[in-house]
Amino acid sequence: MAEFEDINVEVAARVGTLTINRPEKGNTVRPHTLAEICVGIDQLTADDEVAAIVLRAEGKHFSAGADFSFLEQMEAMSASEIKAQVYQHFQGAAKRLYHCPKPTLALVQGAAVTVGCELALACDFRLLADNAFLQESWIKLGIMPPLGGLFLLPRIIGLGRASQMVLRGLPVKAEEAERIGLASEVVPLADLGARGQALAEELAAVAPLAYASVKQAMHRGLETSMEAEWSANVNNQAILLKSEDFQEGLAAVKGKRAPAYRGR
Repeated sequence: MAEFEDINVEVAARVGTLTINRPEKGNTVRPHTLAEICVGIDQLTADDEVAAIVLRAEGKHFSAGADFSFLEQMEAMSASEIKAQVYQHFQGAAKRLYHCPKPTLALVQGAAVTVGCELALACDFRLLADNAFLQESWIKLGIMPPLGGLFLLPRIIGLGRASQMVLRGLPVKAEEAERIGLASEVVPLADLGARGQALAEELAAVAPLAYASVKQAMHRGLETSMEAEWSANVNNQAILLKSEDFQEGLAAVKGKRAPAYRGR
């Protein structure tokens, strides 16, 4: 694994954990942080020993958003320079999480604001501590969510609730997030790490080829038609039915044992 300044990366029990490690700054992020997150996700995605990826943070908050010193620096940058920063690092991290073929899980405590919220949204699952809240407060600074939230939120929680988040910048606390489907689960803060590891290990045991195909199909389904999905999914199902994982899954069901998938 590469050496990092703003994050930590570790692997245990087939789960790769990427930890934002700027607790003294509320885990606010700068381009350097997002560049490291991109590298860390790439490493975990390419590692055959990793079957699921957890995104978490040290300290009180998941991420209080962008580092204000970076926001101030952007005042002197051109529009093309800003676009390059957002696309290469900030959007790059969100895209890697969203398109990752492996299960991705965000463990959120305290604040997940702007960039922090968008990174959590890009993950497959969001496990929230009972003190957590998510907030898309970009509009309060006169700017907009650029990392995927404007696409994902209306599809996850509906246009009305999404409008409250992005047009008014209202926070959503953990209990409400679970009620409206923004959070997969809410647990006591003290249990967040253990429950997150357990859920990640559960996801790591899922057949990887099938998981990647289903995830890709659901994402594609947000943008295409039912007819296109029927066609694409029949083709993908035919490929999965010829895989070793399907044979192993069928044998495990017949033998009443846990499957040992190999991603082939």
